[in-house]
Amino acid sequence: MKINGETHYLWRAVKHEGEVLESYVTKRRDRKAALKFKRKTMKRYVQPQVLVTDKLRSCGVAMKVVGNARRQETGRCLNNRGENSHLPFRRRERAMLRFRQMGSLQKFVSVHASVHNHFNQERHLYSRATFKLNRTAALAAWRQFGAA
Repeated sequence: MKINGETHYLWRAVKHEGEVLESYVTKRRDRKAALKFKRKTMKRYVQPQVLVTDKLRSCGVAMKVVGNARRQETGRCLNNRGENSHLPFRRRERAMLRFRQMGSLQKFVSVHASVHNHFNQERHLYSRATFKLNRTAALAAWRQFGAA
């Protein structure tokens, strides 16, 4: 992503169902940034059985430092779930005409992920009536959370 002409990188941890767990924005895509993201994610969530990453070498090095190197999987098309989780975010980013600061991007990414996870009902898996019931329940829970 570009912020004021500078390239920044968005790291995301995505569950096997497509739910975004963690998002992190960095200026570099090196071992230090990968290690910080992995430690932050593993501290917040339990250690995963399998961790699918792209073939970036800094991810592999960070996994060795953390001690999960044997749980890492890389390969063609394995990372598609993580890449496809970017699509709703990219669509919203384009509508907002990009970001000006790294902090505002980080805030937006974290909030967008939680809201998208709450309201994403995967409508292609359900009938229209079931989808409407699930969406109504999610909206009621959201309103109850806002009132509290």
